Amino acid sequence: MIDQSRLRAIMKEAGAIALACWPGETGGGKALDIWEKGPNNPVCSADLDVNAFLREELTRLLPAAGWLSEETADSPDERKGSLIWLVDPIDGTRDYIHGRPGWAVSVALISAGRPLIGMLAAPARGEFWEASAGQGATLNDSALHASRRSILPGARVPARVLPPEDADLTLVGQPNSIALRIAMVADDRADLVATLRWGFEWDIGAAALIAREAGAVVSDAFGQALAYNKRDPRAFGVIACAPGIHEAAVDRLAERAGRLA
Repeated sequence: MIDQSRLRAIMKEAGAIALACWPGETGGGKALDIWEKGPNNPVCSADLDVNAFLREELTRLLPAAGWLSEETADSPDERKGSLIWLVDPIDGTRDYIHGRPGWAVSVALISAGRPLIGMLAAPARGEFWEASAGQGATLNDSALHASRRSILPGARVPARVLPPEDADLTLVGQPNSIALRIAMVADDRADLVATLRWGFEWDIGAAALIAREAGAVVSDAFGQALAYNKRDPRAFGVIACAPGIHEAAVDRLAERAGRLA
């Protein structure tokens, strides 16, 4: 159905476009236009450049697929079919604009509400993540095997701080990109990622497939399966974790999730 080698090439070129503008030490240091889309929601000119490149190339690669991107106004007419591209041109924009490497280009191909292919290009970290439904997941062409932790206390969580009720968990380094945090579970660098806020499908579509194909469990904050290309392209929270701690994580977060949703 799709030329995956060409898709990889498109993703790597999109990563190169972003890297050329990134103000970090391996980037081009090009001046960025930065503004706020909303409170605490920055966007920059590189987001739009990468979005435009992906829109053109992915549409050419698979003309039948619709389009849902963080940096394009949502049009229900563009997502009437069963196939859509789910795109976050730069996930982790805050790290990107501050010259930190915790960002990635995120693309998933969705069919009938489920991810078929997911890719993350994180060139500032030298990482390329990929998964296809039923075929496993890789990082730089090496097979991924998710965390197998079976006890919640002590679980590694990529975060900067933990609330008092989670003081028994273990902090590990946190990239700003939620996609990369989920991917950390796929690579056994973390045991649990959990958010308790409304988020968009483009934030998690590719990474959720990568984590699932590596053997992790991914759900919303209430433990329910995620679906994509919904009329409202949001879900409340995400939990990505080792299978053995998913039930305990859902139970621990249940009261908070019910209060905040």
